[in-house]
Amino acid sequence: MIKRFNELNGLYIEKIYGQERLAYAMSDSSDLYDLIEFAERGGYQGSIIKFYDLKSGAVYTPFEKKRDVMYGRPVFSEGFYYFLQADYAMKSVTLYKYLPEKILEAVTEFNIKEVNLYNLMIIGEKIHVISQDGNEFKCYYPEKITLPLGTHDSVTLISEDRIYIESWVEEGWDDAKDCASDDYKYYDKVIIKDFAGNIISEEVGSIYQADDGTYWIA
Repeated sequence: MIKRFNELNGLYIEKIYGQERLAYAMSDSSDLYDLIEFAERGGYQGSIIKFYDLKSGAVYTPFEKKRDVMYGRPVFSEGFYYFLQADYAMKSVTLYKYLPEKILEAVTEFNIKEVNLYNLMIIGEKIHVISQDGNEFKCYYPEKITLPLGTHDSVTLISEDRIYIESWVEEGWDDAKDCASDDYKYYDKVIIKDFAGNIISEEVGSIYQADDGTYWIA
């Protein structure tokens, strides 16, 4: 049986990890960093974020479309949905806490000049607002952290005063033939650091979040 939402928009909806109730969609595929380029061209038409209830078929739109406003990918944590709203005209980035028909609350706000819009995002386990640009990681909320990153590194999770970094590894590439050799391997490893950047542990693995919100190293 094919079900229908009570509002049809023709948008591609995506899963929100850690729960099974809501999915989400953006009205375009631009990234927050694109706001800078749009501003140089005279501004941005604005976008919206929609939440799709997979139980009831309802569709929720927390904010109406507004010029120079764009949204980041939502996450689910401790019973609530969180997302970033960047308003280039107001020069602000706001973290919102959301539960359809119950709560829409600004948790914290940043001056847009105080954050790096490139790869600006929210990660769990508790809510952290971070950016990753080149070889630098920054956390803006709830604490301020700056760490260097390796070329293949990406911060995936912050949990219990530990920073979990995934780093991809490629072995056995034949540079002369520009192809994989018989011994070729591609895999991830998990590097755990404290907030000062000290390595606590390092092991082969990849981080996965299940529908019940728990995290696994696979």
